[in-house]
Amino acid sequence: MPIKRFFSALLMAVGIISAVSCPSFAADKIRIGVSNLNITFLPAAVAAKKGFFRDEDLEAEIIRISAPVAVVSLVSGDLDYAMVLGSSVRAALRGLPIKVLGCFIDALAFALITQPGIRSPQDVKGKTLGVSTFGSSSDVSARIMLKHYGVDPERDVKILAVGRDSALLAALKQKLIDVAVVSPPADAEGKKMGFHIVARAYDIFRYPAIGLAANEKKISEHPNEATRTLKALIRANRYMREDRAGTIQVLTEWAKVDPASAAAAYDGSVAVFNSADGSIPEDGFRLVIQQAKKELKITREVEITEVSNLSILREAQKQLGLKGR
Repeated sequence: MPIKRFFSALLMAVGIISAVSCPSFAADKIRIGVSNLNITFLPAAVAAKKGFFRDEDLEAEIIRISAPVAVVSLVSGDLDYAMVLGSSVRAALRGLPIKVLGCFIDALAFALITQPGIRSPQDVKGKTLGVSTFGSSSDVSARIMLKHYGVDPERDVKILAVGRDSALLAALKQKLIDVAVVSPPADAEGKKMGFHIVARAYDIFRYPAIGLAANEKKISEHPNEATRTLKALIRANRYMREDRAGTIQVLTEWAKVDPASAAAAYDGSVAVFNSADGSIPEDGFRLVIQQAKKELKITREVEITEVSNLSILREAQKQLGLKGR
């Protein structure tokens, strides 16, 4: 055999042996906590079902867990990441080693719906407003919306804690309240029942609601993994804005709801998904911090860097070719 052919055959043999003997690359396993299997936390499901985690060599286990328990699990290391933002901010202000890495919902989808005779937000003066619970996102949103339209929530309306959206719609139907603040798809259901939508939170203010948080140890010891996780979720968020049909299909399967309900939830929420780059709007983030300070009775100044680590976000944006805000 000519020497040249011999070496070519030898190199081919070595290549084949190397390919067979080297184990295939194993994806990094991560555990992500979500509070509910609904559209709010859908980026996790989209990233899993559409292969965005796989593209980043990640094998994600999505775990349904309440926000308070998620925070504890981040600290203990039982969770790698959690899609909670407000709870993570409060945890960081209490001194726990948790930081927010990015944002997927940068506004709230809450809507003010009213009895048929009320046509504008200004008309709710002297009326009774129903919220889920005092201090909740729905309560905060209602107060900000009313203030925006010149209604003092402390003096001009009576506020009642009624419970979940279904209870709020029932209270409206029974005329126990005049106004309610609900989230999709309850806004669409309320409209079918003859009630009016007089204001939407995302038309008025930015308020980061859902993001990604991690333990500071995870961030410092595994920055590459954190970056890849954030990249996958940013891609999922962009997909949700761009592909209505595909997103509704994922939501139908994940939340186990009928396509019509999934479509109503999508149409009522799509405007609040931060599709561009995962950035956290500074003005809205300061509102979140302000609310957390109020709840924790903190009077000192709090810098954004105390509750967030944006270095991971900047790297994720860079690798995705996105210009951060």
